[in-house]
Amino acid sequence: MAKIDKSKYSKQEFKKLQEQKKLLKIKNSLQPLPIHPKDNINEIESNTTAFVVGNGVSRRDIPLKFLKNLGPIYGCNALYREFNPDFLIAVDVKMIIEINRAGYQNKNEVWTNPNRMFEKMEGFNFFHPSKGWSSGPTALWLAAKHNNKRIFILGFDYKGLDAGKKFNNIYADSPNYKKSSDNATFFGNWMRQTRTVIFENPNIEFIRIIEKNTYCPEELEKLDNYYTLEKDKFFEYFRIM
Repeated sequence: MAKIDKSKYSKQEFKKLQEQKKLLKIKNSLQPLPIHPKDNINEIESNTTAFVVGNGVSRRDIPLKFLKNLGPIYGCNALYREFNPDFLIAVDVKMIIEINRAGYQNKNEVWTNPNRMFEKMEGFNFFHPSKGWSSGPTALWLAAKHNNKRIFILGFDYKGLDAGKKFNNIYADSPNYKKSSDNATFFGNWMRQTRTVIFENPNIEFIRIIEKNTYCPEELEKLDNYYTLEKDKFFEYFRIM
């Protein structure tokens, strides 16, 4: 599609045309996806599709077991309680202690930042140097580092519930998480870290799955290799019923 002449349209019309252009690009780029073997996941070939799973409530009804047949899954924190992703990323000290007590890292691949408290814990993989980021953006960074060329982003909701006021997380009210009645967590740093990953990997397509009327940060919308796709279209593409 040719470049849009911004001077010919109102601000609202131009934004709508940009959205249509992005959707067309997604439609043209989405091809049948290969099923990736799990026995050599650390040497993922290029041109693969991956899924990065945050824990915002928007991904509650997405069947992760189905997606596991379509590409590697990078999950965060307490996701391990109900589902085994190919890679689990957790940087919070309390979460690492919980994971260690469960012994999850002894049979599954878990990544975290170096910490003196973890020195005697076995089975963890450490980022060198430490990323110093939140778990979600760190998981996104790892997926990009593994040469995945199309990365679907699930559960990155940023804004809180109840008009942005309340804590937005599937695991609210559970151990090591805030209460659902607590104030929303500030997402500015998390969003900027996400933007850094997308900006530094211009040859990778990042597709964030959203619900209707989901908050969409302008900082991300400006990136040429970032798109949003409503959940029903995502289900339709992967034939998820």
